[in-house]
Amino acid sequence: MSAPYALDKANGRIMGVCAGLARSSGVDVTIIRIATVLLTLFALGPVMVLLYLLTGWIANKG
Repeated sequence: MSAPYALDKANGRIMGVCAGLARSSGVDVTIIRIATVLLTLFALGPVMVLLYLLTGWIANKG
């Protein structure tokens, strides 16, 4: 990882969770967003939504 995780609200669509993860890992934000949508639709469903919201809430507080 190249940088510590933080929300990237400037490049984010909803809360900046995917953009922050992309910035801290060095992976393209589009790949992160596609993976998030696919995991939400086909694998984890409500769990993925809860993880997304929880990550945004925790990162916003710290």
